[in-house]
Amino acid sequence: MTEQGLFDAPAASGAGSAPDGGAGSAGQWRPGQPVDPNAPLAVRMRPATLDEVLGQQHLLGPGAPLRRLVEGGAPSSMLLYGPPGTGKTTLATLVAGAAGRRFAQLSALSAGVKEVRAVIAEARESLRRTGDQTVLFIDEVHRFSKTQQDSLLGAVEDRTVILIGATTENPFFSVVSPLLSRSLVLQLRPLTDDDLAELIDRALADERGLGGRFQLADEAKAHLIALGGGDARRSLTALEAAADGVGSSSVIDLEAVERALDKAAVRYDRDGDQHYDVISAFIKSIRGSDVDAALHYLARMIEAGEDPRFIARRLMVHASEDIGMADPTALPTAVAAAQVVQLVGLPEARIGLAQATIHLAMAPKSNSVITAIDAAMADVRAGKAGLVPPDLRDGHYPGAAKLGNHQNYIYPHNRPEGVAQQQYPPDQLVGVDYYQPVARGAERPVAERLPKLRKAIRGR
Repeated sequence: MTEQGLFDAPAASGAGSAPDGGAGSAGQWRPGQPVDPNAPLAVRMRPATLDEVLGQQHLLGPGAPLRRLVEGGAPSSMLLYGPPGTGKTTLATLVAGAAGRRFAQLSALSAGVKEVRAVIAEARESLRRTGDQTVLFIDEVHRFSKTQQDSLLGAVEDRTVILIGATTENPFFSVVSPLLSRSLVLQLRPLTDDDLAELIDRALADERGLGGRFQLADEAKAHLIALGGGDARRSLTALEAAADGVGSSSVIDLEAVERALDKAAVRYDRDGDQHYDVISAFIKSIRGSDVDAALHYLARMIEAGEDPRFIARRLMVHASEDIGMADPTALPTAVAAAQVVQLVGLPEARIGLAQATIHLAMAPKSNSVITAIDAAMADVRAGKAGLVPPDLRDGHYPGAAKLGNHQNYIYPHNRPEGVAQQQYPPDQLVGVDYYQPVARGAERPVAERLPKLRKAIRGR
């Protein structure tokens, strides 16, 4: 197994009757129960045991927290945090079913304090009557208000319920502190391409899935993996739609997948020439201030399943390399887009990436930052790294004064203009200008001020 996860079940709309008679969502599937042959493929292929779960080894490996819970370890409430399709509902049902615990499910989209209190009351009665604990799974728990989250605290504290909250949002920003302190926070990760490939193969062969009735062309499989983008449910839904559309044929090819989804495959090899060609065109379009071309290449990368972290990294580099001081807000914008990718993920992160792309493409351009640091590094590599001037050396240790360190240093803040005439570089670099600002954008006033600063510092 690799280190990623599996996928979620559809969110229930509220509390209902679970198969074991406890509170839960209507029609909620439990491990070990027969699978409805008319259910969606993603539901039919949901793991019934831990051995069927692909990935999440950081949570399911020997001695890991979720494995201990599933194998009957001491119960603990937890918050499962991760993108859609990574197995939050599946893991919750496995935890509940492993030790015969009751299972109840609520969706924060529709349930309120009244529903929460009803489930807690049933859980308390079950615990008193039979000694059975209840696992309460709350999907989209970050959507609960503070009052709704607070209504859970007492039952979680005394373990009337074992809470498993699922969220696609960072719980440290969206869940109240008292609930966080009573719960383990476990982060689930998206599936890798290898995970999705194995899952697709399993769905093709397994009797719960397509039962070996179809052959899948390599190009079609690659497209299904790219469409999934780390979400197993998305890949399986696309596979099922393609299989339904091939009629009497037993072969699912790329055209069948495209027809089923009305979504053409983007010709893009993440490990080949297209990867480098498209990202090169993306950066050069931003550098050339062609915002429309830049957005085209951004869309092309996203649609092809390019790692959004790679795109964000390139935007951060470009913000300093080709814009720099001409628009000092470009770098913070690119960094913010990278944080959106990290905290939110696709598909929503496409918006932050697009905003950063537009900002950078429209910004005035300057390569003065990279030119300055490269010129300075070239001199250092050439051996131009003389002694630090005595007045700039550290003067805090005993004996520094005897060495002449820091004796005539002029503190710039004591001067009216905040600038003092004194030597800062080593002797052999006096008068060398590395930074050459351009007269564009926010760098224009810098270019006007810099000669005055250099004259005041150097005295000529």
